[in-house]
Amino acid sequence: MRRRVLPALCGALIATALAVQPALAGPTARPTDSPAGPSPSAASSPSAAPSTPAAPDRGAARAAGGQPYASYWHPNTILNWNPATDPDARFNRSRVPLRPRASDPALRANPNARAGEGRVASLVSFGPTSGNPSQGSLDADYYAFTYWQYVDTLVFWGGSASEGLILAPNATVIDAAHRNGVKVYGTVFFPPTAYGGQIQWVRDFVRKSGSTYPVADKLVQVAQHYGFDGWFVNQETAGGDAALATELRSLMKYARAKGPVEFMWYDAMTESGSVTWQDALTTENDAFLSDPARVSDSMFLDFGWSAGDLRSSRDLARSLGRDEHELYAGIDTEANGYNTGVSWDAVFPAGQPHVTSLGIYRPEWTWKSSSGPADFRTRDSRYWVGANADPSNTATSSPWKGLAHHIAESTAVTAKPFVTGFNTGHGDFYNVGGTRVRTGGWNNLSVQDVPPTYQWVVDSAGTRLTPSIDYGDAYEGGSSLRLTGKLDAANTVRLYQAKLPVTADTKLSVVVKTPAAGPTRLKAAVAFTDAPDRFTTFDLGATAGTGWERRTLDLSAHAGKTIAQLGLRAEGSAASYDIRVGQLAVYDGAVDAPAAPSGLQVLGATDVSASRKSLRLAWTAARSGQVHHYDVYRRNADGSRTYLGATPNDAYFVPRLDRAGAETSTTIEVEAVSTEYGRSAAATTTVAWSGEPGEENHALGRPATASGQCAASEGPAKAVNGSVTGGNSDKWCTLTADRWLEVDLGEARSLSRFVVRHAQAGGEPAAFNTRDFTIQVRSAVSEEWRTAVTVTGNTAAATTHPVSLSARHVRLSITGPTQTTDPAARIYEFEAWGD
Repeated sequence: MRRRVLPALCGALIATALAVQPALAGPTARPTDSPAGPSPSAASSPSAAPSTPAAPDRGAARAAGGQPYASYWHPNTILNWNPATDPDARFNRSRVPLRPRASDPALRANPNARAGEGRVASLVSFGPTSGNPSQGSLDADYYAFTYWQYVDTLVFWGGSASEGLILAPNATVIDAAHRNGVKVYGTVFFPPTAYGGQIQWVRDFVRKSGSTYPVADKLVQVAQHYGFDGWFVNQETAGGDAALATELRSLMKYARAKGPVEFMWYDAMTESGSVTWQDALTTENDAFLSDPARVSDSMFLDFGWSAGDLRSSRDLARSLGRDEHELYAGIDTEANGYNTGVSWDAVFPAGQPHVTSLGIYRPEWTWKSSSGPADFRTRDSRYWVGANADPSNTATSSPWKGLAHHIAESTAVTAKPFVTGFNTGHGDFYNVGGTRVRTGGWNNLSVQDVPPTYQWVVDSAGTRLTPSIDYGDAYEGGSSLRLTGKLDAANTVRLYQAKLPVTADTKLSVVVKTPAAGPTRLKAAVAFTDAPDRFTTFDLGATAGTGWERRTLDLSAHAGKTIAQLGLRAEGSAASYDIRVGQLAVYDGAVDAPAAPSGLQVLGATDVSASRKSLRLAWTAARSGQVHHYDVYRRNADGSRTYLGATPNDAYFVPRLDRAGAETSTTIEVEAVSTEYGRSAAATTTVAWSGEPGEENHALGRPATASGQCAASEGPAKAVNGSVTGGNSDKWCTLTADRWLEVDLGEARSLSRFVVRHAQAGGEPAAFNTRDFTIQVRSAVSEEWRTAVTVTGNTAAATTHPVSLSARHVRLSITGPTQTTDPAARIYEFEAWGD
């Protein structure tokens, strides 16, 4: 097949690496602008000496309290990597082992779906190659994926000639994937010569030292130290030969023998050494799967396959003694998502065994293309479970029926204790035990709970209630489960497929919240393996108030059975039924508290200002008890605590510690949280402050809301993140007719000036600078807005507006968004300065 689209993907990869956007390293792509990276002619010239670009110098920040990032290298630089001397290595370790999964064909949501056949590999770019924070960040705008039940392997996608060819996954993605029984691979990417690729890099990759492959030794060491499962190898650099192809195969066999570490090979380089995409398993590339010994664990087939290609690939795999489901037929959804044309019947023929598995390139289109959080969730649901937001009903006129139409759900709910707070790993606040301990955006997939297996399956003879993940309240984390609608008949909501044995002391616990005291009209629903589709219910009774309330149910009467499903049943009648579920747990005996961590220390601190620091913390793990994660807090003067973050690891980066008034020290606390959500005593340490508090930007990192946003990556949080250098998406943008941005400063602040950084401050044309706007303030939501600043006819990239006032809420209202008729407002930063 003629590769008309190859240059675009690799060119985009180089350009986005330099623009600090998510890397677009990949097998093939569609036409885009020419690359902004190294000159193609220089890169491909025989006389050009091979070189390894210097990695960004983060040494000082890393040695102090700066942001740690996921690791990336070129073949020569990975040889120097040592976890004992890499200051970021400790923060990139996953502590969550890969959980076993189960899939009961009898419990699949969709009758067309098949279990135990075709698998799904998902190739996702979570951020730029050189810019993947190790442990999340203070921004809710993130690809917080919640459909793990349809995925078997996640490839942490990235790599570029200018940043690094080898990218290891960050800890948060490994933690979330492993908690759901999904393997995680890093990426090895050798780009075409026209886009910075150098065949010498491939030769460096396979260079031997005696009988060993030093780079392979490092690949194994990295995977084992960080706790992930393997590598995706994409070799598209021209200039190789059969000997080089043989060495690549030998390297994978060598590494697999040293492992455990797995490899997925991308269909580009053939056994002759040429880069010739086959779109199939053929005699030209089958040695990269088996030669005849096992070489790679799987192969990603390029996007140009046909039904005949996949059938012949299946047959050839079988003749090699390999499972045809180790072949992944690739589809590219980066540009069009669920509007991508796919020959579904070629991979998953209706009513017949799956021919191969499926490899999905860039499913995060659902996030990248969305206009905001709600739109992202709608698109993600449409992508994975179909147009009806119901995996049991995928009927639609669209050819894209959702992955649930083809793939039966798997579950990692296979061992006790099982606890979920329906926390998706991002949000606009953080609650612990129903108490608000942080306000402001965040993402951290390390604390994401196992999402419901069935999103959403509701059985009712009457009006169906609407289940949803609600981001307005939570018991643990930033979200909860909510059921709303007209209740006029029994509604059974299937939530989790499970495989949980019941003993004499097994408990089922449910935490609920109602808008008013009174009957919940809700029952916990449990099905057992002896009758997996028949639910036994347990009444949750009435609530005494409007707060979170726990119901603990005794399952001892069912000892000896195994739970097959967990759900809820609403019964009775209510015109506007509304209930939140903040936690669902199955455990044995009493809730256990782990031992406390010890030896809490500050590894380094960076002074962002006289009133703000970032910290690197470390401690000794709890010596007893099963720890789910560690919560990190600061202790406040009034005895309350403010949540700083969480990790399953024994080290954590605190991106923001604010000084309270003129305090001279701050107490930091770390407590262990058990797998049953019991909590330990806290380990403590102190952080000292020096000098007098100075003027600071009180809007930085505070909760921000807006009239709308142009894309998911251009939400209001970008206007208060302290950055204008992150590329054209490092801004708040809106196309709404009424354009406004509001920031909650947390408390009334004495303000001396506002600063607005417009489009040109972020590198866009001056014609996009905001022309007309006002800044309004108020001290409480019950007050009317007061206009503090009025500007007309502005042309500057940044504007400063002196004031003398006190306010908690500040609002930027835009009436003239640009110097032209362009209707988009573009604000890179909105700052509120004061003491």
